Amino acid sequence: MMSSREAQEIAYEKGMDLVKIAPQAKPPVCKIMDYGKYKFELNKREKENRKNQKVINIKEVQLSPSIDTNDFNTKCNHAIKFLKKGDKVKVIVRFRGREVSHSQMGYALLERFAEQAKEAGSVEKPAKLEGRNMTMFLAPLS
Repeated sequence: MMSSREAQEIAYEKGMDLVKIAPQAKPPVCKIMDYGKYKFELNKREKENRKNQKVINIKEVQLSPSIDTNDFNTKCNHAIKFLKKGDKVKVIVRFRGREVSHSQMGYALLERFAEQAKEAGSVEKPAKLEGRNMTMFLAPLS
């Protein structure tokens, strides 16, 4: 326990800064340190944490209810490649005209897609009809 003026003089003699650690405490808690070095270490730690973060992208695969088998397999292989790379995949079935009245075809198509891609990813959000589009999200296996 000492006055702030004494603490400031001691910090000045040492060539350092007086930094308030807990200003709301009674009495306020201060520390004598090199503030520039402290900020540098903080930035260094923050940069290291950002480097270790993994960014997850969402890739999109679009299908139609009347897709052919080979086209379906190609799209599924693309999605598997995305999942193995660690990206999430959004599978969309686009309905045109009166196709939307046969939405069960879209559900069946997305179920087949999820079944074929299950070795690389799992269903994160199941198939859901939104307007003229039916969407499903696949997440990579951890």
